[in-house]
Amino acid sequence: MNIIAWIILGLIAGAIAKAIYPGRQGGGILATMVLGIIGALIGGTIVTLLETGRLQFTAATLSIPGVIVAIIGAIIAIFIWGLLTNRASY
Repeated sequence: MNIIAWIILGLIAGAIAKAIYPGRQGGGILATMVLGIIGALIGGTIVTLLETGRLQFTAATLSIPGVIVAIIGAIIAIFIWGLLTNRASY
């Protein structure tokens, strides 16, 4: 059941992050899901760092605050990917 929650969280967060972030991000449904899951990891780690002061890999959960954290993390992931691939967002 946990894997299904990760897939749902990934799809929701990835799709919303792609809609919010300016420019065109390629990829299909699988890339969107992976983006959302990576966003959940990035966002969860940042929230844990801000709350406890320790760098610890954690992930957001399938809840309203968890989806918001995953969306923010996915936007950060899109930004970093754009920097690494030297693509400007138009």
